[in-house]
Amino acid sequence: MSRPVILCIDDEELGLEIRKMVLEREGFSVLTARDGLTGISVFDREQIDAVVLDYAMPGLDGGQVAAILRKRAPDMPILMLSAYVALPEEVMRVVSVSATKGDGAFTLVGKLKELLHTNAPDGRGGSR
Repeated sequence: MSRPVILCIDDEELGLEIRKMVLEREGFSVLTARDGLTGISVFDREQIDAVVLDYAMPGLDGGQVAAILRKRAPDMPILMLSAYVALPEEVMRVVSVSATKGDGAFTLVGKLKELLHTNAPDGRGGSR
């Protein structure tokens, strides 16, 4: 079985690199993007199983990116990661689950694995 491909989109380079290392250690393949438009472009070019998306980014925020991705792949697992404890209701309607950046790596990995397992019995998420 091939490794699930996770797209991480975050404008904070250090957080993005740490998340990439953590997820790769857990057996995921990880693609990264530093802004929403680049993330959408990667999403359109690659076979993605799930998206980990930062909320607060310049340009397109995570809610806008999630809404675009949701239109392109309605069943795609999207985990919104934010420093904010509460996200706007319209954002919560287009994401699968949310986590705060302070929750730590174990919470992120656990929620992501649960999303992938729930979305597809083979452990792969929303591949198109």
